Amino acid sequence: MGRIAGRFARYEPRLRAGRLVLGLLSDLPRKNCWTIAEWAGESSPHGMRHLLSRAVWDADAVRDDVREYVVEHLHDEAAVLVVDETGDVKKGTHTVAVQRQYTGAAGRIENSQVAVYLVYTGARGHAAVDRELYIPRSWTCDPDRCRAAGLGEDTAFATKPELARTMIERFLDAGHHVSWITGDEVYGGNPKLRTALQERGIGYVLAVACSAEDTTSAGKFRADTLPAKVPKRAWQKLSAGAGAKGNRFYDWAVIDLADTGPGHHQLLIRRNRTTGELAYYRCFSPQPVPLTELVRVAGSRWRVEETFQTEKGLAGLDEHQVRRYPSWTRWVTLAMLAHAFLAVARADEHTRRPGPTDLVPLSCNEIQRRWARGCPGVVRGLYGSCMKFRACMITRGSRRRRSVPPRWSLRLS
Repeated sequence: MGRIAGRFARYEPRLRAGRLVLGLLSDLPRKNCWTIAEWAGESSPHGMRHLLSRAVWDADAVRDDVREYVVEHLHDEAAVLVVDETGDVKKGTHTVAVQRQYTGAAGRIENSQVAVYLVYTGARGHAAVDRELYIPRSWTCDPDRCRAAGLGEDTAFATKPELARTMIERFLDAGHHVSWITGDEVYGGNPKLRTALQERGIGYVLAVACSAEDTTSAGKFRADTLPAKVPKRAWQKLSAGAGAKGNRFYDWAVIDLADTGPGHHQLLIRRNRTTGELAYYRCFSPQPVPLTELVRVAGSRWRVEETFQTEKGLAGLDEHQVRRYPSWTRWVTLAMLAHAFLAVARADEHTRRPGPTDLVPLSCNEIQRRWARGCPGVVRGLYGSCMKFRACMITRGSRRRRSVPPRWSLRLS
């Protein structure tokens, strides 16, 4: 909160913003102005609503602070920017940008609000660094409706790939560098976005539809006709990253594409080893890269799902009850700040994990004495492998004693 303190004109909204962020980080079952105000000890939600609607502070500047905070603490030379959208199911017609449209959260067409996010993904963690609300044509064609929702009367319609391009350029113009961009078919099927990334020299692995046409040295083909032309020896079993049930192994193949522009253009094909389902990716890289690198970037896209799940479940990203655009921008920005704090805290905790040099070698008798005194602590093997301390209760007559395996080291908590 000290990092964003200068974005507030008065200290009252700054203090209330801190309470709102703490409320977003709390274990409240539902997070909105009513519940957070009650949790913070306020008699009514009017103060929280004032913070989101009329208080003087710069939400876009706070967004920039969140981006700098994430890049500073989760910095990775091999980081990937993931662009994706998520929808929040809403009722009524007055909430900004709401209309009947497809949302992946519900898996069907619903009355919803859709926003595009830019997620920074590295080895230490991942967090959203930018956001843009998708304003449908039904809104941009109605100036009165836009004015009532806090949008400018000259608000122009922008597609999701155009919003993604705006956020990517904003990230790069801030002085940061990434080597790869990835996204789903919505963004891979947009030639303007791909061209803009090529002009900047940024590599990408973007999913495309099976009907996408690609030009190879043998001619022009639909993407779904090319797997049959790939020889069996060209498929490689590689992991797209760790999932809930371990590594996600698929069969992968890559085909060089004929393109007159600079750089290397390829079509990456993914095949499910169980069902045989196929997926296709358009790839570009300024320099030649191995197949394993393309697979790594393609697998990074799944990290955004974890980001949305964390932001919605722990930071209340989708639980807002605001109708106007400025209030939506402020709520989402503070939710991104809360999630960024969680991501950085998690990364720092993993970094501070004690290693073999932190262990205190103890004899078996000393471990028994400390265990009997109620100081089990954390036990680690002599070679640094981590496991929980297992004590066996052995009953001999009327006496009960704890026995422990020999050759263990104990690190007291």
